[in-house]
Amino acid sequence: MATTLTELPIVDMSLVDGDDTDRAMFRQSLLAATHEVGFFYLVGHGIDRDTRDRLFDTVRAFFALPEAAKFDVEMLKSPHFRGYTRFGGEYTQGAIDWREQIDLAAEYPSLGSDPGYLRLDGPNLWPELAGFREVITDWQKRCGELGLRLMREWASSLGTDRAFFDDAFAQRPSTLMKLVRYPGREDAAQRQGVGAHKDPGVLTLLLIEPGKGGLQVEHDGGWIDAPPVEDAFVVNIGELMEYATDGYLKATMHRVQSPPAGTERLSVPFFFNPALSSAMPRIALPADLAADAPGVTDDPHNPISGTFGENMIKARLRAHPDVAARHHPDLVGATTPTE
Repeated sequence: MATTLTELPIVDMSLVDGDDTDRAMFRQSLLAATHEVGFFYLVGHGIDRDTRDRLFDTVRAFFALPEAAKFDVEMLKSPHFRGYTRFGGEYTQGAIDWREQIDLAAEYPSLGSDPGYLRLDGPNLWPELAGFREVITDWQKRCGELGLRLMREWASSLGTDRAFFDDAFAQRPSTLMKLVRYPGREDAAQRQGVGAHKDPGVLTLLLIEPGKGGLQVEHDGGWIDAPPVEDAFVVNIGELMEYATDGYLKATMHRVQSPPAGTERLSVPFFFNPALSSAMPRIALPADLAADAPGVTDDPHNPISGTFGENMIKARLRAHPDVAARHHPDLVGATTPTE
């Protein structure tokens, strides 16, 4: 009899530093978690508590700034979709997400505006807050290293050379992180912190403030609660990993429910992605894995491209229609506005 899954699996990365048996166990658990669920808790990742506490101290300091200081770095000022978004300023599937956040990405000189996704490269809008930039860039570096390490382990577990994905991330990897605050809400019927969606890229490393629930992951037609686990990231794959594995690894729908009134929830997702113009390589799976690969999800409202930039500009235009209308009117209408 099949067992109903009620919680996300836990994968221990410290096994990678063990013997051959430990490493094989890690790869087996990594592959099972992302084939069967698409989400897991990652422990043993090597990022210490002091570093994580310093990050959350910085997150709290940013959201404690006066509104005028946050509006100085509002995303509406950025053609690259960087900066602060006020409550109600982002949409998922056409409905308002109830959160405030700041988006900070890898900074590269522009390579032009055609194709349209190249417009996503550019500078961040940095707030006037002591130590903010140093803490954020340190976190970006740490998560980038962790992301590449995971990609190499996935490559090995999928039966190919561990450096298989390296070239896609070798130049101008398009990493993005968000600092997010979900305020509590009175109305139990209005719970969309962020609506159900799949991530458009490769890999997401999510750090959640201890003790704060709200994240839910779709599985077998229902929703699994995914509260924070001590010393763990929540990790999920995005649509490009589904593309790279012909659907053997499946991007999974997830959402965040608003916390109760009088509370708040802080989180920091880090999205590890290749260069905007990079074509994600596709793995020739071993026969036993290929037999369980159903192909890439065929959704006419959300086609998955092997080029990361095409997925990302689609997601940004839909999520931030005000920024799109101000800076990219020629691209508005290229995607379905209700998605």
